[in-house]
Amino acid sequence: MTADLIIHNALVRTMESAAPEAPGFGPASTAVAVTGGQITAVAGDADVLALAGPDTRVIDAGGAALVPGLIDSHMHPIWGIELTRGIDLYGLDLEGIRDALAKEAARLPEDAWVCGWNLDHNAFDGPLRGDLFDDVLGGRPLAVVLYDLHTGLGNPAALAAAGITGRETFDDASLVVVDEQGVPTGELREIPAYLLLLDAVPPIPQDEYIQRLQSLFSTLNGVGITSAVVMDGRDKHLDLLADMEKAGNLTVQLHIAMWHQPGDGDERVAQIISQLGRSGRGWRVQLIKMFLDGVIESGTAWLNEPDTCGTGTHSFWKDLDRYEEVTRRYVEAGYQIATHSVGDAGVGQILEAYKRVGTASAAGAPNRIEHLEVLTDPDISNLAETGVVASMQPLHMQWRAGDGTDAWASRLGPHRSHGGFRVRDVLEAGGRVALGSDWPVAQYDPRLGMAWARLRRTPGNVQAPVFEPEQRLSGYEALLGYTRWAAEALGRGDLGVIKPGATANLVLFAEDPAETDGDALTDLPVLLTVVGGEPVHSALA
Repeated sequence: MTADLIIHNALVRTMESAAPEAPGFGPASTAVAVTGGQITAVAGDADVLALAGPDTRVIDAGGAALVPGLIDSHMHPIWGIELTRGIDLYGLDLEGIRDALAKEAARLPEDAWVCGWNLDHNAFDGPLRGDLFDDVLGGRPLAVVLYDLHTGLGNPAALAAAGITGRETFDDASLVVVDEQGVPTGELREIPAYLLLLDAVPPIPQDEYIQRLQSLFSTLNGVGITSAVVMDGRDKHLDLLADMEKAGNLTVQLHIAMWHQPGDGDERVAQIISQLGRSGRGWRVQLIKMFLDGVIESGTAWLNEPDTCGTGTHSFWKDLDRYEEVTRRYVEAGYQIATHSVGDAGVGQILEAYKRVGTASAAGAPNRIEHLEVLTDPDISNLAETGVVASMQPLHMQWRAGDGTDAWASRLGPHRSHGGFRVRDVLEAGGRVALGSDWPVAQYDPRLGMAWARLRRTPGNVQAPVFEPEQRLSGYEALLGYTRWAAEALGRGDLGVIKPGATANLVLFAEDPAETDGDALTDLPVLLTVVGGEPVHSALA
């Protein structure tokens, strides 16, 4: 059988080995053949080129590095289209935010909502307040999501339009923050609270939504992403993906985690169970996503000891027995479970629950914990013992300050903050790790994610503070975190590696990303991206 696609004269990183010097990477592997969306040969040029026929597309890599398609283990690409409405407030101080909002308001009609995202907790000297921006908005309602995606902010006009009074109650630990007089400040802690605000904003037209999603997928292909775990699946998203795939516009393979909220009853559990396995050519429902805590910056992470503000002592779930009950039902139905926990108390609770209900799906995909920013030594031992995956995002350290004055470190205090993001410790203990971005919390570019995992500081700035340098990963380990380890975290042996029978998801880098200097990695050109055997991005001459 002749090949559909051949890439030759390449430096092939198969990622089958535990270390770069082990078998699986060497001069004998210089070419790959693809047939019917699968890799059918990995060998030297002569052997692979012999598989070419008259219709085979043959690409000379010119000595560039061919690696498995990159997998982002934690993203919000679909919901992210709604969350990234308006202006990006990344890196701005309070005056910069006010100026950006004023310019945005000036270009909008008088009755339009002003929207923004990526707002930084560190921009505020005191409590978050939406009315700090009223004088630059011209009476317009304001809806902003902070970078953590666990906090929203609205001004009085927006709160009034959404009918938010401060008397709202929730099935979980979400909160509409009020002042001493019981008046909402505008801060909305956790997703159910700020969805009250976002649901009042006029929806994005469907055509625009799809166009923006297509553009995002194309951009992800351009940085080497071929597959992603979607951590907020909802019924409407599945219908949207089915429509996009019919039109041929789905160029990233998606592993969908259906979102279960604490208030979801047995009827909703049954509905979600019925969705297991729903799929198209490029997407599949296979996970459940739940939250057991929030984030450190707002005091909603669940910690073994209170933070420096006296908060962080409670689970997001009011009924932990119910959390374990629904986890058991989903595991028995065949789902893989992904539970969010930033804090160590939450991590410990999840691990104990997984031990009781099952540490993997019926298909063998390991259950997971997302984020794990603070871990105890027993947590790390339990991760190794159970095989539960630590799905981590080292690039979230970008909001930390070297002097510990940022919201994350100041809440934790010096002892705990200096033990954050213990990815190396998890690996050394024999645990499993997968890496991702959590976009739009952080940038989606996996080159940036790998650089942060390797450097533990801002890439390109050798003077930047280094956070816990003993937790650095090697270049090869960082690449494993976005390839084979990420695939194993999904229970998939056909992704994240270059071998016969594997899905033909491939990325051609100008140089070897495992060997490129960490500070240069973010600018390493992506020459070609292949998804399911089809080139979806090319910067080749």
